[in-house]
Amino acid sequence: MNYAVLLQDTTPDTSGYMVAGYVIFAVIMAIYVVSFLARGRNLERDLSTLETMKAESKAMTAQPPRKGAVRKAKPARARGGSRGQARRRGAGRR
Repeated sequence: MNYAVLLQDTTPDTSGYMVAGYVIFAVIMAIYVVSFLARGRNLERDLSTLETMKAESKAMTAQPPRKGAVRKAKPARARGGSRGQARRRGAGRR
């Protein structure tokens, strides 16, 4: 075993590791800040879209129907389905 290393009076120079640690920390924090800025921008855009949709829906519901406007008829619902139709025609009886 090399005892000369243990009896050294000077400490090893680790300033390179310290600088590397600070650089890595700064890069991570920069990515974090950019992420928050992007999220905030997306949130503002979503909020403005929702406000526009809300205003459009209020405008659509606030207008009364025009006089003489023709409403589309709702499609007729099938009664009984295909089995009911088959029974009425007499098919499927034993």
